[in-house]
Amino acid sequence: MRRFRRALVPHRPKAFRDSLNRWLLMGVVIGVISGVGAIIFYFCLHTGTRLLLEGLGGYTPPGTIGEGDGGSGSGMTRPWAIPLVVTGGALASGILVHLVAPSAKGHGTDNAIKAVHHDPTGLRGKVAAVKIIASSLVIGSGGSGGREGPTAQISATVVSSLCKRLHIPTPDSRIAVSAAMASGIGAIFRAPLGGALLGAELLYRDDLESDAIMPSLISSIVAFVVFGSVYGFVPIFGSLSGVEFSQPLQLLWFVVLGLAAGLMGRLYATVFYKGSDLFTRLALPGWLSPAVGGLCVGLLGLVVPAALGTGYGDVQQEMYADTLSRMSLLVVLVIPFAKIASTTLSIGSGGSGGVFGPGMVIGGATGAAMWRLLEGLPGIPASPMSFVIVGMIACFGSVAHAPLGMMLMVGEMTGNLSLLAPGMIAVAVASRVVGEVSIYTSQLQDRLEGRKVHAMGRVTPPTATGPAAATPSSRPTPEAPRPESTSPESPATGSRGPEPTVLETTGPLAAITGRIPIIREEIARRSRDAGATSSSRVPGVGADQPAAESSTPASPSVDPSAPVLVTARERRRALLARVGTRADSRPH
Repeated sequence: MRRFRRALVPHRPKAFRDSLNRWLLMGVVIGVISGVGAIIFYFCLHTGTRLLLEGLGGYTPPGTIGEGDGGSGSGMTRPWAIPLVVTGGALASGILVHLVAPSAKGHGTDNAIKAVHHDPTGLRGKVAAVKIIASSLVIGSGGSGGREGPTAQISATVVSSLCKRLHIPTPDSRIAVSAAMASGIGAIFRAPLGGALLGAELLYRDDLESDAIMPSLISSIVAFVVFGSVYGFVPIFGSLSGVEFSQPLQLLWFVVLGLAAGLMGRLYATVFYKGSDLFTRLALPGWLSPAVGGLCVGLLGLVVPAALGTGYGDVQQEMYADTLSRMSLLVVLVIPFAKIASTTLSIGSGGSGGVFGPGMVIGGATGAAMWRLLEGLPGIPASPMSFVIVGMIACFGSVAHAPLGMMLMVGEMTGNLSLLAPGMIAVAVASRVVGEVSIYTSQLQDRLEGRKVHAMGRVTPPTATGPAAATPSSRPTPEAPRPESTSPESPATGSRGPEPTVLETTGPLAAITGRIPIIREEIARRSRDAGATSSSRVPGVGADQPAAESSTPASPSVDPSAPVLVTARERRRALLARVGTRADSRPH
């Protein structure tokens, strides 16, 4: 067992080859865990949708090519049952989460990001089981949510528990949990390369975790193979090879699409967290809030059916010109706003699900609406497919601050990489519009801030919720400087001595400044020893005479519990004491 643990536990990579060798076995284990977790969750979600929304509600939502026949679904045979089914699923999920695992509520990706930064081995194993059941109830009954959040949290939770059992060091546990999150997303979306990059990008708003790329690649490929061996390897939206970028004039329209997608992404994050705060202020029981949100979603779904479920099938239908042209212009324009509202009501109220999938659906619906408005103008393509695909990239790639991963993921989901050029233009413009707002409040600014937070070695509670928490103001701030104190050398005159250097006792340097009292005590002890040695060498000074009569005055004793103030005078004294000790120790 000890030999197996030594072979399994990774170490900090020192080079590219070293990273591959050390993380190969652990990456395979993470990939298998993530792939199996994705299979279990997908099965439960599919079963819940068939029994609840289709069986009891009498409504079959549109499907995708990779997960069915890509049909347009069926009408609502029992419209009166839709609000009841959505409310019942949300209520059952709320009761389960409230009684068993409260940390399973909300969108799971943000919880996984928070665990990576603050406590990579602190996720509890039972959260994974509760997350599977709760998310299947919410989304399967018609609630608006994505599949990536539950899958990411399920994979991260199991791997976190494994790291704790194997006593893997904290820095390596962060990489392992990040790789688990990436492989879970890559498996459920059948996009291993995009998932691997997302695992490195989602941790920061303006940076990526390069150490996690290689383990994420290994685990994502393994998870994709495990999941695909059961549910196939066909891209979710099929192989859309008929669309390509061929007219440079279209780049101008994709810039306009990037502006619209960025505005929708910013609106999505703002409304989501404003709605979450509203449900918090209502002071409802934790198990009842999801049911209230579910009732509102069910009523909204009677007017706009695209607001129900994951919405991937509706995006598939909007990719075809004939289907989109038959839809009412008002409905096409309302769909992205309805999806924002339904996701806020389902997940923002405390329901279990993801915000990744709805973000892509909102972006795709925005692209479809833009194509419908601009249809017939010079440079507008004959098919809305390119606008829908680029809209998905621009909207969620900007608001999640993960442009590279989103471009590759959407390309893998559509089986078409020819739209990367317009996708890059659109997501760059959208990112400028979004700014510092993020759908994931647990993201840090960059790796520099990450290193400071990781050095704390403790969980830091968030200072705010919503988009405001994703701004630089939410980052840890140093302790305010203390007022100047009177120098101990001039208490009688009241004149101020040298201005002391105030060191932080909290914040990123807490791990270092916590040892300051010990260091000062050691300096004081060496100073006393140096003074005693000097007095013994001065003629006429005996052992019974006080050390103050010595030619080398000893530094005053320092109380370790005193405030951490280090003046320039103290530093000079410590330096002189050390020099005197070395001089006395030399042979004469």
